[in-house]
Amino acid sequence: MIQIQLSNITLVLGARRIFENLNWEIQTGQKIGLIGPNGAGKSSLFKLIEGEHVPELGGSITRARSVSTGYLSQQPELDPTLTAHDAALQGNPRVAQINEELACVEASLGAPEVYSDERKLQRTLERQHTLIEEYHALGGDGYPERVRGMLLGLGLAQSELTKPLSVLSGGQKKLVGLARLLLVHPDVLLLDEPDNHLDLPGKMYLEQLIREYEGTVVMISHDRYLLDAAVTHIAELEDGRLSVFTGDYSSYVADKEMRLARQDELFHTQQHEIKRIEAAIKRFAIWGKIYDNEKFAAKAKTMQKRLDKMDKIEKPVTDRRRMELTLNGWRGSNKVLELVGVDKSFGAKRVFSGLNETIWHGERVGLIGPNGAGKSVLLRMLLGQEQPDAGEIKIGPSVSIGHYAQEHETLDFNQTLLDAVRYAGEMSESRATAFLLRYLFTYKQVSQKIGELSGGERSRLQLALVVLSGANFLLLDEPTNNLDIASAEVLEGALEDFVGTVLVISHDRYFLDRTIQRLLVIEDGQLIEYAGGYSDYLEVRGG
Repeated sequence: MIQIQLSNITLVLGARRIFENLNWEIQTGQKIGLIGPNGAGKSSLFKLIEGEHVPELGGSITRARSVSTGYLSQQPELDPTLTAHDAALQGNPRVAQINEELACVEASLGAPEVYSDERKLQRTLERQHTLIEEYHALGGDGYPERVRGMLLGLGLAQSELTKPLSVLSGGQKKLVGLARLLLVHPDVLLLDEPDNHLDLPGKMYLEQLIREYEGTVVMISHDRYLLDAAVTHIAELEDGRLSVFTGDYSSYVADKEMRLARQDELFHTQQHEIKRIEAAIKRFAIWGKIYDNEKFAAKAKTMQKRLDKMDKIEKPVTDRRRMELTLNGWRGSNKVLELVGVDKSFGAKRVFSGLNETIWHGERVGLIGPNGAGKSVLLRMLLGQEQPDAGEIKIGPSVSIGHYAQEHETLDFNQTLLDAVRYAGEMSESRATAFLLRYLFTYKQVSQKIGELSGGERSRLQLALVVLSGANFLLLDEPTNNLDIASAEVLEGALEDFVGTVLVISHDRYFLDRTIQRLLVIEDGQLIEYAGGYSDYLEVRGG
């Protein structure tokens, strides 16, 4: 059954045409991963479905009767005075309505005009029974506990449930927004990057929720592992066109490569045929004039009509412009980092106890652990922003550290892109502009303030500044957050060619599998080592 149908949709925002004559059918029960480069219009497509944007004349969006949608934006708008738990509880207003209706029904049962009238009494008891059944279907008296379990499963800590939203991070607020939607249980969920800021247990929990969700899910995501684990269809929005494929992300990529190769072959075959026909038309037209022979002229016209009616095969785009990222490391010390008996506590809470670890030149090491386990604390200690309570952190004498910050806090949001690059690279305005263009920025953006950039654009700028640092030891904190898939693949390639050493905190499991040689997992204040990538770690852990 088609739940939502988009027909001949054209969207223009400002002076930019986002897409034209787009068609899409969203069917019952599908789990769709919506992918595409940053700026392709994925979020705009969701806003069209929700009515926040209006298509140009001629297009239509049709919903099946009584189909409900729930939309999770990248930055949900929630009451900042509510606690996380209370905000989630309010996600399904029907629970409060049922409680109010039940109170009214129960009060009416004591009214003489009801209990003395058998027909009224029967109707009231039936109404009470219906409300109680609906109440139990929504969780009944266990509803608050169900809300709590969902928030904890998605990655919020117990202590964060009672904190007002105003003190929580953007990622934590997004978890609350996601929980609210899941509790309402609409027919179609529209999720805009729901996996951003989730730790690994949270991502696994989200995968299970999507797979088991009884309705339809359309999810914008750049997490290739999630797209493999949870979706039944891939919809790619690229160059204003939507292509839909049945299967997971990896199958889609393989299929797309084959389709592009086949299309390229057919394109060149047709181009050869077109050139042959055009040459024949030209030859017959010349003969018709030279010999004043209408037969030749008629032949030329017939062939031209045939050519005009031919369905032209478009040349496939196989050389899309990507971010140009080259990490220029250098040899440096053989022993890059050494932790010797490192302890760290905050008050009564012990974060690390007796950490001992060595990272050698050229290694690619991943660092994972649940939110709150101490990943960011360890990173701050390596950067000298936090001091250990005991033990020693030794950095090699010829090691230069380059830092990529998850929340882009290393960027000055009041600075222009041009000034940031000129200062970091000690280069002229023209060289700085050319450098920024290699990271997919436009001439107009070069003079903008960094605070005006999107999350993906800030990520690309921060990577550019890491390049300019010339560091040979990279500390990367969630570098693929906000990057589209193409840019993440460029980063993976750059890290593979990098001469230096890398320690990366990441919840991007696909990225970890592609880039790291060993994994450090924070468990009970210790660093436990596992050889290989994330999938190897899962295999060892049994799951």
